[in-house]
Amino acid sequence: MIPASAFVEPLRRLGYSQYTGVPCSYLKPFINYVISDPALDYIGAASEGEAVGISMGAYLGGRKTVTMCQNSGLGNMVNPLTSLSYPFRIPTLLITTWRGEPGRPDEPQHVLMGQITHRLLETLQIPWLPFPSEPAQVESAMAQAEASMKERSLPFAFVMSEGTVAEHDLADQPAPVRVQTRVSGELELPPERRMIRTEALNAILESLEGNEAILATTGKTGRELFTIADRPNHIYVVGGMGTASAIGLGLARALPKQPVVVIDGDGAALMKMGSFATIGFYQPANLLHIVLDNEAHDSTGGQRTASGVVRFTEVAAATNYRNAVAAERREDVCAAVKQLRHAPGPSLLHIKLRAGSPKNLGRPTVKPHEVKERFMQYLHGAS
Repeated sequence: MIPASAFVEPLRRLGYSQYTGVPCSYLKPFINYVISDPALDYIGAASEGEAVGISMGAYLGGRKTVTMCQNSGLGNMVNPLTSLSYPFRIPTLLITTWRGEPGRPDEPQHVLMGQITHRLLETLQIPWLPFPSEPAQVESAMAQAEASMKERSLPFAFVMSEGTVAEHDLADQPAPVRVQTRVSGELELPPERRMIRTEALNAILESLEGNEAILATTGKTGRELFTIADRPNHIYVVGGMGTASAIGLGLARALPKQPVVVIDGDGAALMKMGSFATIGFYQPANLLHIVLDNEAHDSTGGQRTASGVVRFTEVAAATNYRNAVAAERREDVCAAVKQLRHAPGPSLLHIKLRAGSPKNLGRPTVKPHEVKERFMQYLHGAS
């Protein structure tokens, strides 16, 4: 057994400053130590998949990251680990617990995952080691982890057994900042009079100032943004559906002076609505979250989403965004983008659209890891 400090302090010396994840009782003393240290940044995610996105955004912003979960949460991480971390080449130190470890009594829901945890990591092509159980093991274990992440630019995992880390009390946590959301805008046009997504993207780009970090969600949103204007300050989130807003949060938190714009879709936003709450809790003032809502999974044939019964501005108000604007006319979209660009965030702009996109729409010709590299070069020069 080791004290939490015997692991966290060596990581601090290696440059790790960003921690995120979903708690597990095995992780409790470790997370409590990190939360209690004002020099370290801990973001409690609503889901394990969201945590992967937060870590990706923090990495893009120049942070070394630790992503934590119970092993049951690995299932929630599979999509972003395979469709984001892998193609973009995003390393993170992944700490997963080993609930259901054979030979240790545990709850029935942990039995199967306990049997397959290590095989699942290997299937995901994530190298792993047992979490160090003695202080003398930490340096060697981290040397292996660092070497792997440097060589592969991909995650490395530690698997933590019960009782590995000694108890550490949780310090008093500050109360959350509660805001009064400024809500405005009306949606009244019949569907046939609304813009399509490409028109909305053009209006957004024309209304921004050009120095924003722009993250476009998976599917046709990213493809259309690439077709309209491929720029170094753009990230096309080609996988990890629903994770774009989490990436935006991680980036906004890492670079608080860098304006960040997330261009989301209704289907993606619905998939990980917990991210709204995480954003509202952590209050990134430099984040503008735009939801392009055509009430359809347009990239897969136009199947209807549930967004026709969702009032996104009210969701934003309920989850503590500072501003929430609804718009559907081009001039209103332009005015809202210009206003929210300079308003303290987090802010939400809900743009109601009609379904449809240009025929023969292309795809990004720049590989994801190349997009990541030029994006980080842009951020380094701009921040």
